[in-house]
Amino acid sequence: MRPLEDVRIIAVEQYGAGPWGSLQLADLGAEVIKIEDPGAGGDVARYVPPYAADEDSLFFESFNRGKRSLSLDMAAPAGRAVFEDLVRRADAVYSNLRGDVPAKLRIRYEDLKHLNPQIVCCSLSGFGMTGPRSAEPGYDYILQGLAVWMSVTGDPGAPPTKTGLSLVDYSGGYVAALSLVAGVHAARRDGVGMDCDVSLYDTAVSLLAYLATWQLNTDYVPERTRHSAHPSLVPFQAFQASDGWLVVACPKEKFWRRLTEVVGRPELAADPRFATFADRGDNREDLLAILEETFRGRTVGEWLESLRRAGIPSGPVNGTAAALADEHTEARGLVVETEHPRYGTVRHPGTAVRAGPPAEAYRRAPRRGEDAGYVLHGLLGYDEARVTELASAGAFG
Repeated sequence: MRPLEDVRIIAVEQYGAGPWGSLQLADLGAEVIKIEDPGAGGDVARYVPPYAADEDSLFFESFNRGKRSLSLDMAAPAGRAVFEDLVRRADAVYSNLRGDVPAKLRIRYEDLKHLNPQIVCCSLSGFGMTGPRSAEPGYDYILQGLAVWMSVTGDPGAPPTKTGLSLVDYSGGYVAALSLVAGVHAARRDGVGMDCDVSLYDTAVSLLAYLATWQLNTDYVPERTRHSAHPSLVPFQAFQASDGWLVVACPKEKFWRRLTEVVGRPELAADPRFATFADRGDNREDLLAILEETFRGRTVGEWLESLRRAGIPSGPVNGTAAALADEHTEARGLVVETEHPRYGTVRHPGTAVRAGPPAEAYRRAPRRGEDAGYVLHGLLGYDEARVTELASAGAFG
């Protein structure tokens, strides 16, 4: 069995952050039943361009493989009845809605515990279910601005810059998945469920890590660094070679000593200006002027061969195609495949979460409402008369 094969999750989710979290759980074997609002045409991710047609999009495929879909109007009493029957048979209700919406939809633990005392209600929102911003929508870009990320990304003097990827969204998804698993574990142990109130804001602020610790306890103010340099360790940054860029890191003194040999300047190791981490930090401009001129003299490939042979942490600054074609990407099984009726074989980046052997096969993302038969007849045990009655009452839109 896959690690989470005995976990059933009802996902009231859309777009990116929430589905990214439940994707990790589905890849680990959890049964994720995705509730899609028929009045809105389902998850908005189905329509995200450029690679989209009808209700299919490669964006949606990226976040929803391995899940099931039920088109359900939770605002209709009949739809609510179906949802409550699902709650009785589930381990968790997972959502990524605005922080005030779980209360309005009545999907918190307080609202559902009478149906299932062990239910775990995990909400991933922009700002959480409490606090002055709880009713505000929150998106990755907004959070990167609010939580310092844009002010410390990019070169000095450049405009505020977001990370190239939606890392607050993805990190929030991981945090929500971890919270949900912890909640299910505790509920099975104690017999009582709970709310997991997770937010993108909390995630973004918590990831400030040592920068926040330095600021909270000293007069340190984070600043952008040239060529993406580490704020305190030198050298630890991107360098330009004759044909591209590479990253070289010396987080230990032994790496610095080895680097002086690789660049053909062994005397730098004995130079008192560069003797320790602190010395190199104080004299970074002198040192980096020497190293930058040196690195421009050879190709990325030539430098990496020498650096790797010396055991110095280093790597190229890759484009997407190069990273996905890297031999280590293949060796780690980081590209997986699904079969889709519109797109044929779709290749995806696999999950980074590892627990036991990887899955032998992956199921594509579902068409909207595709799993109605499985959910209504197989899981809930409704007969045709009951399904017809629910449909007539507007349960499915």
